[in-house]
Amino acid sequence: MATNTKTRDGGPAMGRSASRRTHGEGLFRFLSTAAGVVLLAIMAAIAVFLISEAIPALQANEGSFFGDLIWEPNSSKVFGIGALAFGTVLSSALALVIATPIAVGVALFISHYAPRRLAAPLGYLIDLLAAVPSVVYGLWGVTFLVPLLRTPSQWLNENLGWFPLFGGEGIIGGKTMLAGAVVLAIMILPIIAAISREVFLQAPKMNEEAALALGATRWEMIRMAVLPFGRPGVISAAMLGLGRAMGETIAVALIFPATFDISFQILTPHANSIAANIANGFGEANEVGRGALIASGLVLFVITLLVNTGARLIINRRKEYARAGA
Repeated sequence: MATNTKTRDGGPAMGRSASRRTHGEGLFRFLSTAAGVVLLAIMAAIAVFLISEAIPALQANEGSFFGDLIWEPNSSKVFGIGALAFGTVLSSALALVIATPIAVGVALFISHYAPRRLAAPLGYLIDLLAAVPSVVYGLWGVTFLVPLLRTPSQWLNENLGWFPLFGGEGIIGGKTMLAGAVVLAIMILPIIAAISREVFLQAPKMNEEAALALGATRWEMIRMAVLPFGRPGVISAAMLGLGRAMGETIAVALIFPATFDISFQILTPHANSIAANIANGFGEANEVGRGALIASGLVLFVITLLVNTGARLIINRRKEYARAGA
């Protein structure tokens, strides 16, 4: 006679199921930990490579790496990161200021105003902007945006020239910091809009319905129930977009005039960035020049790492949002 191993209360069968579940959880935990370790190892390997390749060039540098506004590592072995770092931060900050309000408005429209038939296609259209190659943005900026911004730039200079950003004399318009910032803003807009949209959709429906039940208008409901909940997510999305803008290469390399000076006048041809300088100079660089470019890449690596770390810290400050996004 066959022995029935299943007891009346199903004990052995339940035990085997629990054992399989335990093994599955252990395997998943192991794979997740391994993925995290591999990611950290890759980042550490990148950092080690950048440092090892940059040290010889930094030792050969006859100027101040953080203070000089000159970049001549191939000839005089004098190069400084000051102007490039300034241009990177300024162009990315301007792009962030331009893109964030538009992205938040688009996210609110898709999540709380647009009908469902319109919201889904509009969301797909915004997301598709992230799939456009950066070289296409750069070519569009050079051929279309740069000539288009000449007249508005002259108007801003004539009427708001007292403000440092819009001041300047001589050539106004053309390949300027403003043109590059607008292109960067269009490139980071899908990132900020997509993350903000998902955050707004996760706002507690009970709070929204309670605000509407108390007689609040739709905008008052958004201001009281949606925006406070989504503020950490919007800030982190903006910081992720900032990191994306700092690392952009081809688009800004085609638009920026590649100058090595520090100027807040965004309407004059004074603009450059670390990524654009690497793209423009790597092909003609000698051994010291390549090391100098790698050293500038190390600075960009540290800046973007700090930006993304700050974004993660902001997300973790809101435990409710962290659990909702898990």
